[in-house]
Amino acid sequence: MKKSLLAAAALCALTTAGTALAQQGEGPWLVRARAVSLQSANSDSTNLGLSINDKIIPEVDISYFFSKNLAAELILTVPQEHTLNSKTVGRDIGTLKHLPPTLLLQYHFDLAGYKPYVGAGVNFTRFSDVNLNVAGADIKSTSTGGALQVGVDIPLSKSLYLNFDVKKVYIGTEVYLSGVKQGDFKVDPLLVGVGLGWRF
Repeated sequence: MKKSLLAAAALCALTTAGTALAQQGEGPWLVRARAVSLQSANSDSTNLGLSINDKIIPEVDISYFFSKNLAAELILTVPQEHTLNSKTVGRDIGTLKHLPPTLLLQYHFDLAGYKPYVGAGVNFTRFSDVNLNVAGADIKSTSTGGALQVGVDIPLSKSLYLNFDVKKVYIGTEVYLSGVKQGDFKVDPLLVGVGLGWRF
């Protein structure tokens, strides 16, 4: 009974927030599509000198505004394949994919002509299709870490925005050789993106 009342209260709060925003001429939803430059920090505590390649990736995010200034944003992409290089071995040692959905709580400032925002949250990353050609080498398949964000939406029309966005996402994994941990490899990418957003 208590759970049902809490669920009803939460639904009522979301509906009220959406109605209030609609009365201001803005819907509670904002969907963006971005092209993002992924630049890895490549911090490695093993003796392998590990690094992955930088790349341009597609990104989609969905934001819900609880009020004029407060929103939650879910950031999504498709699994990204990277080549893993070892400076110690002197060559590429395989490939892997990672999928890092990220959830952020944002504060949006309302300034004349543009709308900057800051955000903080958490990401959950899954590593898959790990193919390493070093005998006995493997990595931990999941990672949980923080995420920080700063960006700006520039209105192009009533519901269309030009978006610039920068995120620091903390992603890392443990490296094993024949079942023995060798250290940690931190990807910790800086993500610099540009795209378009639709408010409804």
